[in-house]
Amino acid sequence: MRAVIQRVQSGKVTIEGKDVGAIQQGLVILLGIEDADGLADVEWLAAKVVALRIFSDADGKMNYSVTEIDGEVLVVSQFTLHASTKKGTRPSFIRAARPDHAIPLYEAFLEKLEFLVSKPVQRGQFGADMQVALINDGPVTIWIDTQNKS
Repeated sequence: MRAVIQRVQSGKVTIEGKDVGAIQQGLVILLGIEDADGLADVEWLAAKVVALRIFSDADGKMNYSVTEIDGEVLVVSQFTLHASTKKGTRPSFIRAARPDHAIPLYEAFLEKLEFLVSKPVQRGQFGADMQVALINDGPVTIWIDTQNKS
């Protein structure tokens, strides 16, 4: 699993002109799933994301996690995070998982996050043409790949 985690002041997902998910201060997570991913990746990544100390304390140091600031979370599926651009100019998405493998892992990730943050997690719609708007705070953007845990 690959995740791009962005600390935001606000974020929202729109599909066909309708807002389907929106948050205030918290995290917007773009999530890509590949064939090699499994439930162990879901568990590890969700725990890692929730524990990331990327929110500022009174001294401006990144000392707080999303739960410690009572922040919100918005997750957007994004298979293009597994794009390969090694050959030519058209990206290949051969490593991105097919929906029959990816959707259950995406749903499990959302469920695990909701458990860890003790509140509903906002989301886009898997496979939909979405517009994502956010105000990145900092900016703080972190990239994590569960296939490179060490």
